[in-house]
Amino acid sequence: MSNTIIATDFNFPGQRSVYHGKVREVYTLENNKLLMVATDRLSAFDVVMPKGIPYKGQILNQIATKMMRDTEDLVPNWLIATPDPNVAIGEACEPFKVEMVIRGYMSGHAAREYKAGKRMLCGVVMPEGMKENDKFPQPIITPATKAEMGDHDEDISREDILRRGIVSEADYLQLEDYTRKLFQRGSEIAAKRGLILVDTKYEFGKTKDGKVVLIDEIHTPDSSRYFYNEGYEIRQKNNEPQKQLSKEFVRQWLIQNGFQGLEGQKVPTMSDEYVETVSERYIELYENITGEKFVKADVLNIHERIEKNVLNYLK
Repeated sequence: MSNTIIATDFNFPGQRSVYHGKVREVYTLENNKLLMVATDRLSAFDVVMPKGIPYKGQILNQIATKMMRDTEDLVPNWLIATPDPNVAIGEACEPFKVEMVIRGYMSGHAAREYKAGKRMLCGVVMPEGMKENDKFPQPIITPATKAEMGDHDEDISREDILRRGIVSEADYLQLEDYTRKLFQRGSEIAAKRGLILVDTKYEFGKTKDGKVVLIDEIHTPDSSRYFYNEGYEIRQKNNEPQKQLSKEFVRQWLIQNGFQGLEGQKVPTMSDEYVETVSERYIELYENITGEKFVKADVLNIHERIEKNVLNYLK
């Protein structure tokens, strides 16, 4: 679809290097700055889907920007400016090689592990007698190693992170503290919108001054799972699936079409009609999560628009 941004090949003034992630393209600029372009690529089961989703990059970038502003009093972050709906510019950091996943409810990956009979996830005990989408007695942190594009993120325990020296103990304690604070604030923001923040992941980096800061995205539908609060208790009591706002609907569609990112499995074809419905769901997510109407950016020529806005900013 021509109205999506799938890949970028910019050459900005002072550009040093570029890194292509699953969804974001990260440009390193001079003066210790990073420029991140949120593309319309859709990743599920650590696999990038062949088609882009209209407005998805804009949605992720704008939610992340809003949530960074709403949490910067608690946890410092990398963000300096957003010169374009798909672009964020911030301080260059050395990313920690772990994703801090925090779960308030037993859903998604945790529920799949639980159903398989496991009662331990990333070294954390999950209580007996729980059913899918039940609330944990308190949120649990279940970190994952950060995978390169095409590889799978892997569950890892706090003990293994420290034993392998992936993160120092002092830094890891800081990451845990920040993760709990952000999840608490995210849960409060969600509650005001009639939502439950079920689980999410945070990524952190270290600035050249040695400060630990929040980087990448926060509380977006790609990094988080939300339930609607209304009817949650009744649905749990009746063993009904929860009404949710997240990328899980895409994962479920893929599973129904025989794909879970396993070796030998082929990504099912997404029709233009299905792609359109995914785009509409992302807009719905945006409006529910932020409480604001989504304003579509001009997508006639996204690459030109981004280049112009960034160059104006860099002047």
